[in-house]
Amino acid sequence: MLPGALNPKELWELVLAGKDVLGPVPAGRWGIATERVLAAGSSTVDRTSTDRGGYVKGFEQCFDPTGFAIEAEDVTSLDPLFQWVLHTAREALRDAGHAASGTRVGAIFGNLSFPSASMSCYAESIWRAGSDLSATEPQPDPRNRFTSGLPALILERALELKAGAFALDAACASSLYAIKYACDWLHDDRADVMLAGAVNCADDLFIHVGFSALSALSKSGRSRPFHREADGLMPAEGAAFVALRRLADARRDGDEILGVIRGVGLSNDGRGQGALVPAREGQVRAIRAAYEVSGVSPRDISLLECHATGTAIGDATEIESLGDVFGTLPEPVGIGSLKSNMGHLITAAGVAGLIKVLEGMRASVRPPTLHADDPIDALDGSSFRILEKAEPWQVPGFVSDGVRRAGISAFGFGGNNAHLIIEQFDPERSIANAVPADPQLAKFVVG
Repeated sequence: MLPGALNPKELWELVLAGKDVLGPVPAGRWGIATERVLAAGSSTVDRTSTDRGGYVKGFEQCFDPTGFAIEAEDVTSLDPLFQWVLHTAREALRDAGHAASGTRVGAIFGNLSFPSASMSCYAESIWRAGSDLSATEPQPDPRNRFTSGLPALILERALELKAGAFALDAACASSLYAIKYACDWLHDDRADVMLAGAVNCADDLFIHVGFSALSALSKSGRSRPFHREADGLMPAEGAAFVALRRLADARRDGDEILGVIRGVGLSNDGRGQGALVPAREGQVRAIRAAYEVSGVSPRDISLLECHATGTAIGDATEIESLGDVFGTLPEPVGIGSLKSNMGHLITAAGVAGLIKVLEGMRASVRPPTLHADDPIDALDGSSFRILEKAEPWQVPGFVSDGVRRAGISAFGFGGNNAHLIIEQFDPERSIANAVPADPQLAKFVVG
């Protein structure tokens, strides 16, 4: 449920066509005239430098609030935050063919612990209680004030998840953290199917003003990963889930296997130079950890879906971190970032990038990245090149088994770092016949 794409097929079509779906905030979304919030001159207190972002449109036409184990009226009274979680998780489960299987299903997902629009409206209704205006306005459902953990409880009840559910907040790395922990649950036999992903449906005015205060928002209103003149990130909203199973179970049951997770590496920086200053050493630890458990080498990777938010120091640091792990390669690895199409999905960025990569594997195409006409200096002489146009996904000749593999990075402010390795499923050449460094890991599938 992403800007310009309400399902994986639409996401792939958007990426392949090279569409930039960023646009101005929808009318009425902020509850205040846009011009009153835009920064004027040097005044930036409680202001935003732009109203542009990545916005979900058309959700109401595809969402069915019935069929859950809770009343439809309960669903429709809740903020879109809850509805996006319910819809995308249910669709992932249906697509995996386990919606009514009776298996032990659980869910772990990232959820930014910021107020939703409905929570803001509820707070406003309390502040204005007793006024003439409050008597004529509809009162928001008070449950909307619980934006952090309640969506997980509602999801558990609505889909009757026997293995339970919880939400976490690891900032922009949240969805890859969720996938890692979901793999752990499968490994520990706490579940047979796991839903993992993230949602970002925070109050958009809060997001814009907050990132402006942090000097992280693009003043030009453009999302340009790895571009020399990139001036910050563009926020985007959305939700996405994938369904995970143990490889042996998926093969036994004849499931469609979209990809095999070879490994996930996590790290946490701790105190550094600042919440928004990435630590190269922390990123390297996460990337290296993924390869240590995967049984494959960085030389086996033929695509990298980067974090790359469009900030000068962040993008350059990511290239340096990757270089520390990948070293010098016989052929440069193609890199890209979905943020060039729709902005930064915050918590959902990693899982959205994963879905993009899986669709690329399905089509045997390495997808293009936009706005890369003037790349940053950090790419000069590196082992990486930006994929400016779609290319046949050919595996480099020095990769002996010929299997398509990709690395996906998500780095959150405060030093939450994650790197995931995904490969196409090939029963003759992939993980089914490989021996990973740690056989208890690297054997989970995305379906």
